[in-house]
Amino acid sequence: MHDIPSCPIRVRYLRDSARALYEAEGGLVYATPGSAGLDLRACLDAPEAVIPAGERFTARSGIAVQPLLPGLAGFIYSRSGLGAKQGLTVAQGVGVIDPDYRGELLVVLLNTSGEERRLRRGERMAQLLFQPAFRAEIELADALDSTERGAGGFGHTGK
Repeated sequence: MHDIPSCPIRVRYLRDSARALYEAEGGLVYATPGSAGLDLRACLDAPEAVIPAGERFTARSGIAVQPLLPGLAGFIYSRSGLGAKQGLTVAQGVGVIDPDYRGELLVVLLNTSGEERRLRRGERMAQLLFQPAFRAEIELADALDSTERGAGGFGHTGK
């Protein structure tokens, strides 16, 4: 049994072609009961897009979203298989969808492989997760509390 909490999200298909791509696969759904992310599909006008080695490609998802709980934001992550096996990753690491953004979700993919890759229309290209986002209340300080780690940075433990 997977007890992943749920939250209401309003989804709008922006084109009939996008609706058809998602609904052909059961809609915008989770792949398994334990999946954390919703699969975003490549809503391409052409049957496929060619992404040269080392280049970026912006793919449309065909949807816009509206979180209905305050404090939720969307985050677009790479699909592990597409990234590990094909070298197609979300270019900026993680895409942040602000709670007040109502435009189309775009996925900028980066081809990190050494060869050309192809993205097919309807292919699962990234995953969308909804997570809490907190706004910082900035407090300026002359000093910060000390810790065992202190200012030790990258590789400071020698491990």
